[in-house]
Amino acid sequence: MSKTRIAVAGVGYIGQAHMDAARLSPTVTLSALVDPSPAAVGIAAKAGVPLYASLEEMLAGDRPDGVVLATPNQLHVPHALLCLDAGLTMLLEKPIASTVAEARILVDAAERTTAKMLIGHHRAHSPIMARAREVVQSGKLGKLVSVMGSALFFKPDAYFADGPWRREIGAGPILLNMIHEAHNLRMLCGDVVAVQAFASNATRGFAVEDTAAINLRFANGALGSFMLSDTAASARSWEQTARENKAYSSYDDEDCYVISGTFGSLSKPTMRLKTYGYAGDRSWWKPFDLSVVDILRDDPIKLQMEHFGAVVRGEAQPLVSAGDGLQNLRITEAITQAAKSGRTVEIDSQ
Repeated sequence: MSKTRIAVAGVGYIGQAHMDAARLSPTVTLSALVDPSPAAVGIAAKAGVPLYASLEEMLAGDRPDGVVLATPNQLHVPHALLCLDAGLTMLLEKPIASTVAEARILVDAAERTTAKMLIGHHRAHSPIMARAREVVQSGKLGKLVSVMGSALFFKPDAYFADGPWRREIGAGPILLNMIHEAHNLRMLCGDVVAVQAFASNATRGFAVEDTAAINLRFANGALGSFMLSDTAASARSWEQTARENKAYSSYDDEDCYVISGTFGSLSKPTMRLKTYGYAGDRSWWKPFDLSVVDILRDDPIKLQMEHFGAVVRGEAQPLVSAGDGLQNLRITEAITQAAKSGRTVEIDSQ
């Protein structure tokens, strides 16, 4: 069987991760790159694939079966609309758009076409996330009560020097990093219906926040708290605990989520499970039954590419839909609004 031909638009860090996944895949192949930057010339030559300066040029040439859009955030909507108009199925990197209003336009357009759209929330393809969700949904924890989460890490100065736009409005860890956590939280605990937040730029002094403290209310009545910072020298982040991306130092004794219910709690990604052995004999004076949930570790970017190939071939529906991307963006936008206003912000789901 011939491999599914996938082009990648945008050859930055995440674009190159998608390129690697396509090259190593048993079911898809990298067919072309799209990027107008001078640096893309050498990258395309090394990959041995054609380089196009624009999506229009690619579509007029050797059209692929599907395309990964790993272009800058502000180009997500115009590039995705162009692909939808061309009937080309895409993997659109997160966030789906820079604003909820733009995302709504894109979701409406997607509903009017047969071209499919997979949103690049790659942690949705993590076997650890899938296993944790299975534990929560099994009822082992009882009725969900709370979730405590964190994404605490330190981004070096070079990160901002290499991309000065990361210091400006339209960037910041709420949009760039919390968007991942929003999807995690929805997978584990259900829809978020309201948020409160404090945000601070006291450490770096940029136009965007570097730290945020967030409270969440879920549709099922559970409550959550989340600490976010890209200037905290801490290992309590997904990348530094999940051991899925070898580029990060990892610490197998750290967790970044604790999900608690009326019968027990699950810490992840260590997957340490504490439950009461007898439902009728629960008390803080009683010891827990202790166990560790078995998991497999694999690269979510690799698994996402395999899924995308299946979506392109019509063998699967997108695991993360355009509607999911919109809802995740609603959560991050609500957090920003709550931090600015000092008020609770309700989140629409329509």
